[in-house]
Amino acid sequence: MDSTANRAGRAVTGHVLVLDEDPTVTDVVRRYLEREGYTVRIAADGQAGLAVALADPPALLVLDLMLPGLDGLEVFRRLRVAHPVPVVMLTARGDEADRVTGLELGADDYLTKPFSPRELVLRVTAVLRRGAPPRAWGLLSDGDLVVDLAAREARRAGQPLILTVREFDLLAFLLQHPRQAFDRTTLLHRVWDWSFGDASTVTVHVRRLREKVEDDPSSPRRVVTVFGVGYRYEPEEDRE
Repeated sequence: MDSTANRAGRAVTGHVLVLDEDPTVTDVVRRYLEREGYTVRIAADGQAGLAVALADPPALLVLDLMLPGLDGLEVFRRLRVAHPVPVVMLTARGDEADRVTGLELGADDYLTKPFSPRELVLRVTAVLRRGAPPRAWGLLSDGDLVVDLAAREARRAGQPLILTVREFDLLAFLLQHPRQAFDRTTLLHRVWDWSFGDASTVTVHVRRLREKVEDDPSSPRRVVTVFGVGYRYEPEEDRE
């Protein structure tokens, strides 16, 4: 597997796979990513892209949802069964339903077309940076929930939780700030590093996170809604 480093000095192991049928888009994206030191592979249709990703899983997948043959969402579903690869989705401006479905499947980020290639590079770098082990060691715990920041692992009642990069970051952030209410815009900035974006992204990730850390996701007791504000984490002693 290839290994390189981008200009900011962050090590990147593996390649970035760009899956899009538009050769103009893939050529521009490739040039911008390679300029920052990434190794890039290209595929133009869903079946070919899935085969490449399964044979040699990328460090990250840039995935257009509108693909010939096998569509992007189906590629995503099949790939996640075998490899939990970080994904940045590319969607048409009006495809909100597909965008939400992609986020629910566990996509880490998205951009709507037309997009800035420079912004895509920044999003790719942010997702890969968040997926790398942090320099500082730390263990967060609350009741039967344990989050190991260094290993980027979470367990509940001794069982590992299968979390996406963003789900892990969201859980860690909330655990680090118990009893504090955050609105969705603040969470976009603090967890996603976005200065702008669709706040529904937070809503989708909170819903997915609740499915993994709550006894009853429909009546959450850990990640609770603060009406008119947003969300906060309730520690165990406050739930008694």
